[in-house]
Amino acid sequence: MLWTVKLQILLGLLPGLVWLFFFLQEDPDGEPPKLIAATFVIGAAFAFFALLVQLALNERLVQYGLSTAAPIAIIAMALIEEVAKFMAAFTSVHRNKAFDVPTDAMIYMIVAALGFATVENLGAVAIRPSSITSASGMFETATFRFAGATLLHALAAGIIGYHWARGLMKSRLVVRIIWGIVLATALHALFNYLILGHGTLFYALVFVLFGGLFVLRDFEKLNRARINIRG
Repeated sequence: MLWTVKLQILLGLLPGLVWLFFFLQEDPDGEPPKLIAATFVIGAAFAFFALLVQLALNERLVQYGLSTAAPIAIIAMALIEEVAKFMAAFTSVHRNKAFDVPTDAMIYMIVAALGFATVENLGAVAIRPSSITSASGMFETATFRFAGATLLHALAAGIIGYHWARGLMKSRLVVRIIWGIVLATALHALFNYLILGHGTLFYALVFVLFGGLFVLRDFEKLNRARINIRG
């Protein structure tokens, strides 16, 4: 039915857009709306790239007799997504003049991640078992995505953005970015492990909300460093 499709689209878009509005409030300068929109769309595009890589990797895992719930598989899948999100943000802004202060690295990483997560959300809301295709089932899925996976994507991206900014401010840029991706992958993989291992979002949500405090602290650190990262 047409109303069902419209509701699926709305609920798929809403979590990413709400968090986008929230995190943009952390930027004291404001960013060009067109660049924000472009970064969001590029992040969404890279979600499809990540999916293709994950599908190829999954085939290899099956060949080696490994479950997608195996620790190595969880880590690998998370790594693919974190690298894809960084590639999306880097592609969008690294040559843009608006990318000029430390907090921009976190902002644009999070924007790209929310575009990435929105594609996942649309899929999660639309592709549901027949028992939960009702409006209430779609609302429940969207709520879980809002508080869980969507926020996770934003926070993990924020970690990468923080280390990207620190590398631009000081030195050893590549090392800093790699370290950020490692930490983000660890956060992402642990979140997925908690869901798969316990079958509930409770522990994963507590973990993510706790991690959110550190990301907000990182925003404050960079806000105090009012320098031009473009030299």
